[in-house]
Amino acid sequence: MKPFRYVRAYSVEEATAAHAGRPSSRYLGGGTNLVDLMKLGVERPGRLIDVSRLPLDAVEELPDGSVRAGATVRNSDLAAHPLVRDRYPVLAQALLAGASGQLRNVATTGGNLLQRTRCPYFQDLAKPCNKREPGSGCGARDGVHRDHAILGHSRLCIATHPSDMAVALAALGAQVELHGVRGRRTLPVAEFHRLPGDRPDLDTEIAPGELITGVLLPPSTAGLPSAYRKARDRASYAFALASVAVVLDVEDSAVRQVRIAFGGLAHRPWRAREAERALLGEPPSDEAFLRAVDAELCAAEPLRDNAFKVRLARNLTCDVLRRLADSSPAS
Repeated sequence: MKPFRYVRAYSVEEATAAHAGRPSSRYLGGGTNLVDLMKLGVERPGRLIDVSRLPLDAVEELPDGSVRAGATVRNSDLAAHPLVRDRYPVLAQALLAGASGQLRNVATTGGNLLQRTRCPYFQDLAKPCNKREPGSGCGARDGVHRDHAILGHSRLCIATHPSDMAVALAALGAQVELHGVRGRRTLPVAEFHRLPGDRPDLDTEIAPGELITGVLLPPSTAGLPSAYRKARDRASYAFALASVAVVLDVEDSAVRQVRIAFGGLAHRPWRAREAERALLGEPPSDEAFLRAVDAELCAAEPLRDNAFKVRLARNLTCDVLRRLADSSPAS
């Protein structure tokens, strides 16, 4: 193992100062992804800044009605919190669909957002991967790519983002809180992760040295009917072949508000804005749902072995929309 320096931080300021934007520095929370990548040799940090002791482990309601989840809140605690279960059920469902109970007890909110792709070519040092080693090629494109992207991929990378939680957060319109040497800022979760383009090695829009300090759940989607569905190869501890998070508000037999995000289909949680636009003001019917979802998925560019994801995503989404519409008192 490559030697590294270990620093335990007790404040956000101390953590960001210790990182200082050094390319070889990494923040360590639960470590459920980073430590695995270190064992594989994919990550070789020169400095680890342990942020697990930072005072960012609370879930709280803010004066404007939003809910803030600190970056070190464990996934299991976030899923079980009454504010999340009652107001944002799609988030609780997505969290419980991820990983295993043991991992959810360790994994953190911030770490979940920053986890890296599970593409086997990225994790295998003997294989070419532009995300791991820019310019080396994409082994998955002509190799095994059944699990890979059908939306937003590029010639350099077809990897998918593995987070279930991030898909629900994107649908809810959540914001990511960031703190760096230049101060604080927020970004919408739907814009936090990048599409690969010509820089697949850059997963997010986070600036060097910035630390995730929390996630803000907006009051605008609190209490609305919502749900998360995930299709995978086995019942537990498997990443999504396709998943969908939906927030649906029906009033007077018309769709008043709808938010849809896909997982397992792209390099980031994919906000289905075409489908959302197509559904606004429409009656919540099977025909309207199918037209809207097809309007979104017509942009898909499946590869040799993953064209099935188009139909899978369509069926998942229409089923969730139908169930939410049927359960709405205004439908």
